[in-house]
Amino acid sequence: MTTPAADPHTEIVPVLDFGSQTTQLIARRLREAGVFSLILRPDTPAEELRAMNPRGIVLSGGPASVFAEGAPTCDPGILELGVPVLGICYGMQLVSRLLGASIDPADHREFGPAGLEIADSGDLLDALPERTTVWMSHGDQVVDLAAANLETIGSTLTCPHAAVRTTTGSDVRFYGVQFHPEVTHTPHGADLIRNFVYEICGCVGTWKMADFAENEIQRVREAVGTKRVICGLSGGVDSSVVAALLHKAIGDQLTCVFVDNGLLRKNERRLVETTFRDHFHIDLRVADAEADFLSDLDGIHDPQEKRRRIGHRFIEVFKQAAADIPDATFLAQGTLYPDVIESGHGHAGQSANIKLHHNVGGLPEELGFDLIEPLRELFKDEVRKLGEVLGLPDQLIWRHPFPGPGLAVRVLGEITKPKLDLLREADEILLEEIIAADLYRHTSQVFAVLLPVQSVGVMGDGRTYESVVAVRAVETRDFMTADWARIPFEVLAKISSRIINEVRGVNRVVYDISSKPPATIEWE
Repeated sequence: MTTPAADPHTEIVPVLDFGSQTTQLIARRLREAGVFSLILRPDTPAEELRAMNPRGIVLSGGPASVFAEGAPTCDPGILELGVPVLGICYGMQLVSRLLGASIDPADHREFGPAGLEIADSGDLLDALPERTTVWMSHGDQVVDLAAANLETIGSTLTCPHAAVRTTTGSDVRFYGVQFHPEVTHTPHGADLIRNFVYEICGCVGTWKMADFAENEIQRVREAVGTKRVICGLSGGVDSSVVAALLHKAIGDQLTCVFVDNGLLRKNERRLVETTFRDHFHIDLRVADAEADFLSDLDGIHDPQEKRRRIGHRFIEVFKQAAADIPDATFLAQGTLYPDVIESGHGHAGQSANIKLHHNVGGLPEELGFDLIEPLRELFKDEVRKLGEVLGLPDQLIWRHPFPGPGLAVRVLGEITKPKLDLLREADEILLEEIIAADLYRHTSQVFAVLLPVQSVGVMGDGRTYESVVAVRAVETRDFMTADWARIPFEVLAKISSRIINEVRGVNRVVYDISSKPPATIEWE
C-alpha cells in the first residue's frame, strides 16, 4: 500500500501585493523555503484570508507613500487572525501606522546597499551576522514605536528602525523590515524569510515538487475522467512538462499537436518527435504549415503585425488539427503563475495587468474546449524541477526560452526562408560553442539575431557586402530584469569566426551588451 502524497498546499503564506516590482520574488523565496505562496490583492478581506488557513501573511513593498491620497491599504482585520504578519518596506510602514506608530519622510531617499546592525538576533534575525548588508528603497520610515508596542531589532546609519517586531505580550504578532529581503542584493534575505517561515510561523516545509506532481496528476484524472485532452506542444520547457504530466495522468487519452510553422530552431521538430513519440510513446500529430505561415508574413516588417498574423494562423492550423481528433473535450496549456499575475487573471494586486500573455485566454474560446493548466501555480524554476520529477531529458528541461513567434522576431524586418535558414545556421553554431565552453547552464538565454542591415567586409582579396548577426546572451533569475552575460572574449572570438566562415552571407558578428531594463531580452 502506497502512502498518499502530502498536500503541498497545507502550508500557505500569501503575499498581499502593494505594487512592488519584486512582489513575485517574495512568493518565489517563500516557495524556495518550502511553503506554498500566492500573490493576492492588498485589500483582500481578512475573512477570505482566514478561509485559506494561512500559516502567516506577508505584505509587500510598493511605490506609494502611506501619506498619499488613495494609497493602497489592507484590511486591519488581518492583524486579528492570530497568525504572524511580515511587512516589507511599504508593508512595514503601513502596519506600523495601523498599530499607532508615526511615519515621517526620511531626510534623504535611501536606495541601494546599507549596513544593518542587528540588536536582537532572535527569531526573525536568528543566525544572521551581527553586521550584514541589506538593500534599501524607501522615502518614508517609521520614527516612533512606543505607541505601537513595537521594538527595534535592527538599524542602519540612516534608518534607526530598519527591523522591528511587536513587544512580548502583544496581541498582534507583527514583524517589519524597511529593507528588501527578497532580492539577491540582500545576501542573508533568504535566511530571514526562512526564519519567518520556520521559526515564527511554525511551518515544516510541505511544498515539495514530488508531492505537487502526485496531487496534480490525481486532480487531472478526476477532472478529465474518460474524456480526451489535446496539448499543444512547442518544444519548449513548459509545454513539454505539461505533456509529460498529462501522459502520466491519463495515458492514451492525451493527443499532442505540434505545429511546424517554419519559424523553429534547427532540428526542433526532430527533437520533439524523438522525445514524445519515440521515448514517451505519446500520440503526437505534426501539422506541417510552413508555407502558410511564410505566406502570411510575406512583406511584413512590423513585429506586432508579425505576432498578430502568426497567432491568427496558429489558431487556424490548430483548429484544423483538432478537428481530426475525435471526442476531444479539454485543451492543455503551459500557462505559468507569472503569466497569470501579469495578465490580471489571478489574484494579483497593484502590479497586475502588465501584459496580455498568449497562453491566458483566447485559444480555448476559439476552439470551444475546456481548459487545463497544470502549471498555473508554478514559477519557471519550479517547472524545471517538475520536469526532473517526471523524467524529462535534461536537454529539454534546461532549454533556454524561445519566443512564441519563433525566429520571426529574431529576423528583424521582412521574413524570408533564406533569412530563416541563415539564422538557424548561425544560432546552431552559437549554441554549440556556448555548450562546449560549459556556459549553457550558466546563462539564462542565448540566441542569434539577424539584423536588417548589411556591412562592407573583405574576404580573400574581394569586397563583400553581407549580413550582420547579433549575439544576445543574458543572465537572470526571473526574466523580469536581466544583465548581459560576460562571455569570455576567446569564446566570443570563436563564435564570430565560425559564423563568418561557416554561414554563407554573413561577414560581421556583433555582441549585444544591453541590460533589461532599459532594453528587452528579445529584439522585437
